[in-house]
Amino acid sequence: MSVFAVLDPAVGLAHDVVAALAHVVPTALAIVLFTVCVRLALHPLARAAARGEKSRARLAPRIAELNRKHKGRPEKLQAALAELYREEKASPFAGCLPMLVQIPFFSVMYRLFTTPNDLLGHTLFGAPLGLHVGSAQGAGQGAVFAVLYAGLAAVAYVGFRRARRAQAAQAAQAAAGGTAPQPGLAVLPYLSFGTVLFAALVPLAAGVYLLTTTAWSAAERAWLYRDGAPEPAGVALV
Repeated sequence: MSVFAVLDPAVGLAHDVVAALAHVVPTALAIVLFTVCVRLALHPLARAAARGEKSRARLAPRIAELNRKHKGRPEKLQAALAELYREEKASPFAGCLPMLVQIPFFSVMYRLFTTPNDLLGHTLFGAPLGLHVGSAQGAGQGAVFAVLYAGLAAVAYVGFRRARRAQAAQAAQAAAGGTAPQPGLAVLPYLSFGTVLFAALVPLAAGVYLLTTTAWSAAERAWLYRDGAPEPAGVALV
């Protein structure tokens, strides 16, 4: 039995909701509407994570000072950091919460759109929602995938630019505090393009979901950080 079988009840529920919407609007639009509704329900978690990230940015100078003060004494440093976060009612892990909550939803949507079902027989501008790009026939179906990938690439580029700016700000902050930037951060902005590559491996319906959820993420982050507060350098893929 597949490890994904544990998700079958949730997959069935998601199928029923999307199918109900598909009686009113085209199935592709039903996927978009369902994704938007779920992301809207998760928005309070994203707001809480943004508050946590802004708190950490505000505390960064004090954290740098503690790093200098307790250099070479990791136990003392961890205790001091824990006390600082406790005093400021902040958490170093708050930014991870929305991503962790989205993982089950992403898994449900992945299984829904990669397991044969009646929804995948519907079409988007003549291209079946269960179609993979490698099986596309004719210019019409190819154009549907081309537009989808172009949209994903555009959203990924927005995420890439924002992540690069956040990374530059963090590097400057680390240099001012006399600490070295964390290794591996340079590749993080490029991970935003992973959705384009992943979309090439899944059916069209899953690509529609990916475009919707990544566009939501980009717009949500732009709204939450509209006050110019520094963003984390990591990239949200979903």
